Amino acid sequence: MTHNILVTGGAGYLGSIMVPELLAAGHKVTVLDNFMFKQNSLAHCCANPNFDVVKGDARDQALLKKLLAGTDVVIPLAALVGAPLCNQDPIGATSLNLDGQINLFKLLSKEQRVLMPITNSGYGIGEAGKECTEETPLRPISLYGVHKVEVEKALLDRGNAISFRLATVFGMAPRMRIDLLVNDFVHRAVNDRAVVLFEGHFIRNYIHIRDVTRAFMHGLDNFETMRNQAYNVGLSDANLSKIQLAERIRRHVPEFVAVEAPIGEDMDKRDYIVSNAKIEGTGWHPAHSLDDGIKELVKGFRMIRNAVYGNV
Repeated sequence: MTHNILVTGGAGYLGSIMVPELLAAGHKVTVLDNFMFKQNSLAHCCANPNFDVVKGDARDQALLKKLLAGTDVVIPLAALVGAPLCNQDPIGATSLNLDGQINLFKLLSKEQRVLMPITNSGYGIGEAGKECTEETPLRPISLYGVHKVEVEKALLDRGNAISFRLATVFGMAPRMRIDLLVNDFVHRAVNDRAVVLFEGHFIRNYIHIRDVTRAFMHGLDNFETMRNQAYNVGLSDANLSKIQLAERIRRHVPEFVAVEAPIGEDMDKRDYIVSNAKIEGTGWHPAHSLDDGIKELVKGFRMIRNAVYGNV
């Protein structure tokens, strides 16, 4: 079954992988994006007659009303993503990540479906040695996490929706993000050969960006049985501390050295182990391992560097 899909923020990191796959599956896709990073990540989609793109703000209700006419599925990716960016612009984060999403839900008919990216950072600091399941109380510790938790509650209260609590995403994409933990560490390994770890014992779960798309496609195909629930989406064999992550990267970049800082602390205090058994029970399983992603990133960072003003 094919759908008419609106993807807000569809030219961003997740959307630059997801939108082409949705088109390849035969769906009609309209992307709303403000192109704040001046990206052309969907340029290769423009020849597809099932693709349309609108430059605009996901908080513009008049524009949303127009775009929602004829849409049967909404994938709201538009957001200021990550704790550092939200702390830098808390007013913008509140207006887009919280108010903008809730206002979007109010514009939808009961029949229109929503597949929403949330974050497993809502678990905050977990209990030592205990996996966080979808039943675990949510205790977000960042503004980004707080907003995501509130949006998920509003989403599931509305109904006709699926919430995907994404692990920390990694992997190459046309609209690249180097600030994500795995991507950042591999970038440092390739270019600097070293990284300084603050509170290296903190544990997170990880997921390849292409498996995020596969989870959304799975949700589209199995919406009736998965609807109105939240699902953790991550690699079950990749609940790793920063120290363990650095050791995995060193398998691929032997010169890489990770040094634990004797003083200082991590601004991001997340520390938890996540169970992904619920979504695996629906038949979805990841296709890309952490090592696959590291090898891919090593190749990618031979092509790009996170430098603007340097001469080399």
